[in-house]
Amino acid sequence: MKEFTIVQGSSEDIEQIAELYDSVNDYLESHINYPGWRKGIYPTKEDAQAGVKEGTLYVLWAEGKIAGSVIVNRLQEKGYETGSWSQEAKPEDVAVIHTFLVHPDFLGRGFGKILLEFAEEKAREQKRTVIRLDVNERNTPAIQLYRKLGYCFAGKADLGYGEYGIPWFELYEKILTREA
Repeated sequence: MKEFTIVQGSSEDIEQIAELYDSVNDYLESHINYPGWRKGIYPTKEDAQAGVKEGTLYVLWAEGKIAGSVIVNRLQEKGYETGSWSQEAKPEDVAVIHTFLVHPDFLGRGFGKILLEFAEEKAREQKRTVIRLDVNERNTPAIQLYRKLGYCFAGKADLGYGEYGIPWFELYEKILTREA
């Protein structure tokens, strides 16, 4: 694999992140759309702007372009309260992965795994004890990756996206540290 870097997204990156989102959505429109995302709906430039403003969006650079990105914050979607989480955690002890994606030109090169491992390390640096995420129940490639990396199924939830054809999400978590 060629050299890469992961850095916090900046305002100078917004246009390229928006292009990344559009490229992923274009790819999904012409292939199996496992996550159920739609161009102009999610993810959008506004999502990138919010992630940059909040300091929670990270980009993976490879070969001079943004090859992937992930948002790591504490925002647990409505519906997470129904999860069968293996570890009780205060909201401030939870990291949540959002808008995790890899550019179609970089698929199959391990960048998804690298971004998830980065997100876990970022959560540990922030003293989070657990990392959680949600995924469209039909997104089998992502689910397989999460399970391979040690994420445990914590139930299904309705996150309010039924009108977009995504009625159910699977919830996953990974324990980062155990409280004494």
